[in-house]
Amino acid sequence: METLAVTNVFDPIQIRDVEIPNRVWMSPMCTYTAAPQPELAGRPNDFHYAHYTTRAAGGVGLVLVEATGVVPEGRISPYDLGLWNDDQAAGFARLTRGIRDNGAVPGIQLAHAGRKASVDRPWKGGELIAEDSQADGGENHGWQPVGPSALAFPGLAVPHELTREEIAGVVAAFADAARRADTAGFDVVEIHAAHGYLLHSFLSPVANRRTDGYGGTLENRARIVLETIDAVRDVWPANKPVFMRVSTTDWVEENPGDTRESWTLSQTVQLAKWAAEHGVDLIDASSGGLDVVPIPRDQDYQTRNAAVVRSETGVLTAAVGRVDSAQLAEELVTSGKADAVFLGRPLLRNPSWANDAALELGTKPRFIEQYAYTL
Repeated sequence: METLAVTNVFDPIQIRDVEIPNRVWMSPMCTYTAAPQPELAGRPNDFHYAHYTTRAAGGVGLVLVEATGVVPEGRISPYDLGLWNDDQAAGFARLTRGIRDNGAVPGIQLAHAGRKASVDRPWKGGELIAEDSQADGGENHGWQPVGPSALAFPGLAVPHELTREEIAGVVAAFADAARRADTAGFDVVEIHAAHGYLLHSFLSPVANRRTDGYGGTLENRARIVLETIDAVRDVWPANKPVFMRVSTTDWVEENPGDTRESWTLSQTVQLAKWAAEHGVDLIDASSGGLDVVPIPRDQDYQTRNAAVVRSETGVLTAAVGRVDSAQLAEELVTSGKADAVFLGRPLLRNPSWANDAALELGTKPRFIEQYAYTL
């Protein structure tokens, strides 16, 4: 009889009533491949189906679909996915079935790009698409970005400062998108509060100079995030988990000579505690994206912050960033530094990274039958 090694990264994990077959997960990564035409905007297509179901077949336990705009102006680019109408939800249903049929749990990241919106695809330079621009057959694809304050991300447009009524509309849009995600068959929903996008920009004093109830103190800056969690939880099934992606630091505090007040790891720890009280089940710990500042690129530049969040809050935490070997993924989970790992670039290079890692660690991979019999 075959003897399998004892390993934790390939053990299942149950969060609420959803069992995820292992702790190697696909990180949400924008592909900028949705059609920009208004009648097709935001809908997944054959590329998305092939992209995500291939990684599911490759052995990951959870496929977290890329940042999906909760409103049209919440997209990073005109080529992003969206869930602001029911027709889009119907298009996602095929995708969730494909992910599940290939052995993984389907999840989706809900997002609002805020002041970093209305830009072109990265391979086209990622530059601002102005409101009056004409592209793709004469369609006008630029729009006015929004933010907590009229402070531009470097190189982009000055955003419209959201009113309190408009903030309430954003919160409601996250809830509406979560309801549609459930209808489409997703089992996990993640709230994107990282990388300089709208919710993160409210959290950070670098972008938030408000003097009302959504600015100033940490409690006020976190208000929109907690309201969004509450609104999502109100419509999302109680037996399904809610994740939240955060930037654990803006990397401003770590830069000598930069004296600006910013978003820091200690504030992240407090936010994670509040988020758990409001119904978040797991913190997806990334970093940066709020401003253009130097970021260290050592092996554990992000995972060490995830370990702090995990140890100081007791909240389930996933690590992401330079997790590029089976041994490192195993060490992070076995040591208790993280409960799971999100992979990005390694899965772009090798869709079967998870199955290969399982073999390397001496445990059984989750090959589907059509592949396994050939080995």
